Amino acid sequence: MKKFTNLKSIPAYLPIVNIDTDMIIPKQFLKTIKRTGLGKSLFFEMRYDQDGNEIKDFILNKECKDVDILVIGDGISAAKKIANTIDPNISVTVFKNFGTAYFKHEEYEIEFVGSRKESYVSSSRNPIVQTGTLEDDINRRDFKINSIAISLNTHNFGELVDLHDGLSDINQKIINTPLDSNITFSDDPLRMLRAIRFAAQLDFQIAPNILESIHTIKKRIEIISWERITEEIIKSLKTEKPSIAFYHFKETGLLKYIFPELDVMSGVEVINGMSHKDVFIHTLQVVDNAAKLSPKMEIRFAALVHDIAKPPTKKFDAKKGWSYHGHEELGRRMLKTVASRMKISNQLKDYLMNLTKLHLRPIALAKKNITDSAIRRLMFDAGDNIDDLMILCRADITTKNQFKS
Repeated sequence: MKKFTNLKSIPAYLPIVNIDTDMIIPKQFLKTIKRTGLGKSLFFEMRYDQDGNEIKDFILNKECKDVDILVIGDGISAAKKIANTIDPNISVTVFKNFGTAYFKHEEYEIEFVGSRKESYVSSSRNPIVQTGTLEDDINRRDFKINSIAISLNTHNFGELVDLHDGLSDINQKIINTPLDSNITFSDDPLRMLRAIRFAAQLDFQIAPNILESIHTIKKRIEIISWERITEEIIKSLKTEKPSIAFYHFKETGLLKYIFPELDVMSGVEVINGMSHKDVFIHTLQVVDNAAKLSPKMEIRFAALVHDIAKPPTKKFDAKKGWSYHGHEELGRRMLKTVASRMKISNQLKDYLMNLTKLHLRPIALAKKNITDSAIRRLMFDAGDNIDDLMILCRADITTKNQFKS
């Protein structure tokens, strides 16, 4: 077991000094642990949350609002005991099937889980859970960067538990698994999407063996529900540079399974010396442009699908070259099927269909002597989405010619 007895000695790629345990865990909570006598079996788990923030906050010496406590023993009982000691009126939410419990106190959300080990059957990502040791629990983690803990025990308080060199991966900005990656991803294929999403969120590299495993096991993603797949796609779109994730999806072969309409976009055809853009590359340029122009996920999603019908509408004319006539209307209709498959809300579906249908209109109007009536029709058709449509149109300009997208 690898430990750092002094938290200030933790190396990091970020400019840090003076790590303070009291800053990352509420002081009153630490005092409560001592009063309950549970200071022999508790560990503070350092994990990346859905926005990749928790370990960043720790390393940057920022107080964490989401506190995850690993209990060697009964996590539910520990949660109830500590909550009652803090305030008898605190309500503890229990998930008995998973052996977890959590409660809210002031601005903190504190979750407890008993140490466990997991096994899987090939038809499901839901594990068979058994009581386990600290090492069992650390070994079941998805990535090394999520396999780090801090002891809250009385005899070694503040010591770091890092069985798989997770800090080294953080320092090297790399995504890797604690155990055999083929087994890790086969057991829970959603981890393949999470590996790629974390790489995009954190600007980390994915270890070559991880990319190879994903490529080998990619078909296993078929056992994952569309709700979970869509959730990861949306989280990837929320990153600073979403194209990082989608290029990885393409390169590993996952895109064929999670978004086949995007997978067929790539490639360039040349006839009589006339070629067209690689629609996949163009699409990701538009997505990244949209990300720079707006934090709004919906606009980025619209950028992702605005040219979804270019592959089926692509035609070549010996005189005029390549065209995609009607791709905006066919794209609008295709999104009904996409939204149904991906379990997208009706509100988001309608939004994406509206922007896909209209994304060529502003540029077309700019080429002509624009009339007031044409502007009014566009504003009526776009409705509340008019501002977002303009952002999408700006993002869609990926050439020096502002009238050509």
